Amino acid sequence: MGQALVIVESPAKIKTISSILGPQFKVMASMGHVRDLPTSTLGVNVEDGFLPTYRSIKGRKKTLDDLQKAVRRSDQVYLASDPDREGEAIAWHLAQALKIEDPKRIEFNEITRQAVENAMRHPRTIDMDRVNSQQARRVLDRLVGYKLSPLLWKKVQRRNLSAGRVQSVAVRLIVDRERVIEAFRPEEYWTITAMLSPTSREAPFEARLIQRDGKKLEIHNADEAGEIRSALDEAPYCVDTVKPREKVRNPSPPFITSTLQQEAAIKLGFGSKKTMTVAQQLYEGLEIGDDGTVGLITYMRTDSTRVAAEAQAEAREFIGAEFGWDYVPEKPREFKARKNAQEAHEAVRPTTVHRQPDHVKTYLTRDQYRLYRLIWERFVASQMRPAILDVVTVDIRAREFTFRASGSTVKFPGFMRLYVEGKEDATAVNPDEEAEGQLPALTSGELLRLLKLSDKQHFTEPPPRFSEASLVKALEEQSIGRPSTYASIVQTIQRVGYVVLDAKRFKPTELGCTVTDLLVKHFPDIMGVAFTAGMEKDLDCVEEGTTDWQQLLSEFYPPFSEQVIEAEKTAEIVRMEPRLSDQVCPDCGKPMAIKQSRYGEFLGCTGYPDCKKTMPLSATKKVGVSCPDCGGDIIERRSKRGKIFYGCSRYPDCKFAAWQRPVDQRCPRCNSLMGERSARSQDLVCLNRDCKTTVAGPGDVETRQEGDVAEVVA
Repeated sequence: MGQALVIVESPAKIKTISSILGPQFKVMASMGHVRDLPTSTLGVNVEDGFLPTYRSIKGRKKTLDDLQKAVRRSDQVYLASDPDREGEAIAWHLAQALKIEDPKRIEFNEITRQAVENAMRHPRTIDMDRVNSQQARRVLDRLVGYKLSPLLWKKVQRRNLSAGRVQSVAVRLIVDRERVIEAFRPEEYWTITAMLSPTSREAPFEARLIQRDGKKLEIHNADEAGEIRSALDEAPYCVDTVKPREKVRNPSPPFITSTLQQEAAIKLGFGSKKTMTVAQQLYEGLEIGDDGTVGLITYMRTDSTRVAAEAQAEAREFIGAEFGWDYVPEKPREFKARKNAQEAHEAVRPTTVHRQPDHVKTYLTRDQYRLYRLIWERFVASQMRPAILDVVTVDIRAREFTFRASGSTVKFPGFMRLYVEGKEDATAVNPDEEAEGQLPALTSGELLRLLKLSDKQHFTEPPPRFSEASLVKALEEQSIGRPSTYASIVQTIQRVGYVVLDAKRFKPTELGCTVTDLLVKHFPDIMGVAFTAGMEKDLDCVEEGTTDWQQLLSEFYPPFSEQVIEAEKTAEIVRMEPRLSDQVCPDCGKPMAIKQSRYGEFLGCTGYPDCKKTMPLSATKKVGVSCPDCGGDIIERRSKRGKIFYGCSRYPDCKFAAWQRPVDQRCPRCNSLMGERSARSQDLVCLNRDCKTTVAGPGDVETRQEGDVAEVVA
């Protein structure tokens, strides 16, 4: 019997799978897709059942030739592309392009010996329902993109613009959020807090004013705050009620694709693309000492929180041995499936919990180790007992006023001993949440001493702009697209210049707002969240075999085509004139205009093409501090990677630069310029590389670590 051929997608899998299957199997890679729709034409016959016309992808000829030769030499061919719709479609395309007779389709959720050998024992035929679901998505996206993009070129008069069934809705979310922020009008409010202590001992704690005469109290201005403070003059403070209770905090489910991207963004600072790239490496297999090449995690494109019983049992044994059996729940923990989840695969988890992160650290890159540790800890924690907190809420009476203090202590850490879910804004304070930390023992009727009464002015704030993590969360919650597409969506909307990242938050550009308004006006259905989510559900029905993919397209296309024809007739041409700045071109003296590129806004001379002078827009943002080296203005600038730093306006003649925003204050030790340590901290740090001084508030001096001063960025 001759050698059998196994075709995978990525060449990175070849070594791992070859070591499992042995010499009787030849493992080769298709390098992903081998066929697709043509790029120069629509490639879809809308008059004949929306049949697609596939072409071999440019650059895949040698790959296909090599695979064809291997097919002819093999007794049996196994198609082992990824275990999802796209992988199923790739398997079908391979069978068609290579004219494989009786291909065997195998799939595995993890690249381990047990999983691969089990897949080889249970081959199946290609699932045409999954293939057709992917075909429907591809044709649908082609119809929308190839009809709307040329319309944008005509009406906005910009080349290289693009529109898409999912990406355009994602941009709309960002534009709508920006307009809410712009329309927001802050409202003033005040809070009053009392620093109190039991009369018998020194145990100060803080309580917040919440009620007057038993009704919720809102303080709108300084006069109202002053009137309340006057009413509290010499008031006795007495404990009214003490309400202790136990609070159970359950662990988060193991990761799915979207939550992995969100948590990696919050805890590791990874973008969606980086997260998926590193996760792919962990899945495909890495050389781990004596273990050889092994896959460290299960398949990372999934929307299911389901975990195999074997993995649950292994985790429970590990938790009992490592942390004690009181950390193991009575039965394996199951998590409720999310709405519209396909449940095709398991959650993202380590292939074995016994391969602990620190045990494999020396074999991984820094990024691989950090992401693997995040996945490993999240999974193990998900199978641990809940944490139990002792929470105490104390209401304190002062005449007709009620103050409230709360605190919590950990009674049993449970899963929190290993892992706590990240928060995007760890500095944000929610007054309705229980405060961390312990209150002194208090009893009802106990008198308290007032140490300090303080009021503070606040203003309501608009919702924040989307970060990459919160955008992914919004897309998932509203069923816009699929988690496996989020990384490419985020990339595309930045590449075409519809949004830019400003302080790690998405801000729509003028172009993004213009395109969104045009599409919303003429294609309200396609730009609606409900339509996009409904289409995802319809595609799921195609995969389940309950909906015909061609019928789905035949219902979508006629009204959409009519909308395109109407928009071509009625949509007005939008002329996006460049906005003039207050800057003058240093080369020719003409005004500088604010222009847009894929990297964000910049200043360009209005004399173009005769004068091609450009300048960073940040050159106009002075920080109000003179350069310590030459006396020029220090301005806000951006590095090639988009990170803000501060440099001299006379660059390149003067090369002063710092990551920290300089302030008009000198170091108490070396008299060098000081800078803000961070946007969230009031601490100042010396910008002199050789000085290790930090000023934490007025007059406090402490030592800092090296590396806080920026290198000069050309």
